[in-house]
Amino acid sequence: MSTYYLIVAAAALVGILVAVGLITWVLGRPRGNDRMVSIAQAIQEGAMAYLSRQYRTIAVAAAAVAVVIGFTLGWPSAVDFLIGAILSGTAGAIGMNVSVRSNVRTAEAARQGLASALNVAVRGGAVTGLMVVGVALLGVTLLTWATGGDPQHIVAFGFGASLISAFARVGGGIYTKAADVGADLVGKVEAGIPEDDPRNPAVIADNVGDNVGDTAGMAADLFETYVVTTIATMLLGALVLHGSRSAILFPLELGAVSVVASIIGVFAIRAPRTGAGIMGSLYTGMWVTVVLSLVGLYLLAQAVFGSPTYFFASAVGILVTVAIMYITDYFTSTRWGPVRGISRASVTGHATNIIAGLAVGMKSTALPVLAIGIGILVSYSIGGLYGVGLAAMSLVSLTGIIVTLDAYGPITDNAGGIAEMADMPAEVRAITDPLDAVGNTTKAVTKGYAIASAALAAIVLFASFSQELSANGKVYTFGIDQPAVLVGLFFGGILPLLFGSLTMEAVGRAAGSVVEEVRRQFREVKGIMEGTAQPDYRRAVDIVTRAALGEMIVPALIPVAAPLVVGFVFGPQALGGLIIGAVVVGLFLAIQMTTGGGAWDNAKKYIEEGNFGGKGTEAHQAAVTGDTVGDPYKDTAGPAINPMLKIINIVSLLIASMVSSGWLIHIR
Repeated sequence: MSTYYLIVAAAALVGILVAVGLITWVLGRPRGNDRMVSIAQAIQEGAMAYLSRQYRTIAVAAAAVAVVIGFTLGWPSAVDFLIGAILSGTAGAIGMNVSVRSNVRTAEAARQGLASALNVAVRGGAVTGLMVVGVALLGVTLLTWATGGDPQHIVAFGFGASLISAFARVGGGIYTKAADVGADLVGKVEAGIPEDDPRNPAVIADNVGDNVGDTAGMAADLFETYVVTTIATMLLGALVLHGSRSAILFPLELGAVSVVASIIGVFAIRAPRTGAGIMGSLYTGMWVTVVLSLVGLYLLAQAVFGSPTYFFASAVGILVTVAIMYITDYFTSTRWGPVRGISRASVTGHATNIIAGLAVGMKSTALPVLAIGIGILVSYSIGGLYGVGLAAMSLVSLTGIIVTLDAYGPITDNAGGIAEMADMPAEVRAITDPLDAVGNTTKAVTKGYAIASAALAAIVLFASFSQELSANGKVYTFGIDQPAVLVGLFFGGILPLLFGSLTMEAVGRAAGSVVEEVRRQFREVKGIMEGTAQPDYRRAVDIVTRAALGEMIVPALIPVAAPLVVGFVFGPQALGGLIIGAVVVGLFLAIQMTTGGGAWDNAKKYIEEGNFGGKGTEAHQAAVTGDTVGDPYKDTAGPAINPMLKIINIVSLLIASMVSSGWLIHIR
């Protein structure tokens, strides 16, 4: 193994080892009293039961796809596909396993003060962040070294990660929002009991959902984004710069720099004096990572290319990351006008809340897309297509710190729930509540980052697809004056909307089952509302698990089937149009859903803090309705569009050479 591969592999291994060290530290914290441990154990059992059943279901689909790849692309590629799938699933499983053990420890640490609780939550989240980026970088590096950078092998590896991501995002999203919506509709709206009230039969399922959706799902999503962006940028380096070894290895080296920067950024997070400064403390960790990454990238570009040109292209991606995070924060935080405007609209009823939330979601698409568009133009003007690839790679290289902030959210959410259900003292809730409120914003902000990374990754993958077609001796153009391209654009534009509708309907059906079960228990189990009888939590968990696993199959297979059908029936130009149409429509729809849903959620939280009348008012009921609508927007349909876009691209890249050799219908 050359020195370059050794250095990158060592950096990735350091990230994994630091994550292991954090696991030991977190698990060494006290868990609290027996009541807290019992609640936490129920959440752990539900989360791991769901994940194990999900992975068994995915294994069947993955085995079938591996067989197809084996017969069409060769058995070594099938093995690469399975390795990518296994590593993706492993990173998510380890992260979620630690998250469901960090929650109770965060709640117990809150007895000691804000600093203690924040440390446990951040370091628990950092396990997921560093494990994702470490395993992803190590996997791509070892595969590149072992195969000599053979494009077919590394693309198959990326496809394995992509397939797991789609199932994890869709299944986890359906689970978390079906449980949340079902619990809220009966508990908060009909029965008038607080969120996380132990009398609600769906309360454990709700807390489980936070982990399977926002920890395991996000981990698989960004693992896949990291892998496919690295692969696509390396392919561009090989194709555009004619096999330059420096260009091929630079994305890996860039990733190594950011892993080290992310580790330092995690440990730079320090607790503020009051809850009002929590978000600023978390952003401090991000800024330390950003600055160190920029310094490291400058030195790296000078050492590899003898010029800062590719540093400037890479820096564009990091600046886009910062812009996206602050833009999303503006639209989803209770500190700013958009969320407060939705809260104000709740005073006049449910309809005006919905109207305001939809408007904020639509408006929130403009600035992120402008930032992404300007980033593409600037990076292209600096370094051509390879410059765009480096911008995308530098953006996803910050995955370690970004996933840390995201995984922090479910930990603090669960910690607040455990504190409520275990009837912990008011001073504990005074710490867990602001931690949880910030967690809602970090989850929204990191979803904006995930969407931006998906968009840039899709653009880089499309460039690799176009280059791969040209490498086979045929030159294709993709102009909208060509009927095949135009038809492909229309077909591609359909996919995010169809995909989103299927996942939303799935949440509705699953939530309906939860509503009926919760109503049944309230009606038939005497003493639940009086606190003298225990609800059957396992029943609700089982209902949501079965619904999520049954509903995830069809949506997750759509982005696999669509490029195969369009490519082999209508040809490479229609397939190119399909990719572009899906990316453009999917980008806007995903931002609108995730940001709008996050704004609805925090508008409810803002009212619950005592604004516009506070809890129990008509404004609060309207805000709960808006949050219930926004939940599947921000946690199911919107985030699931990310892996959908990348799967379409990577399947298209896999079949590019076959599609260019022949197709059924020639559109002229």
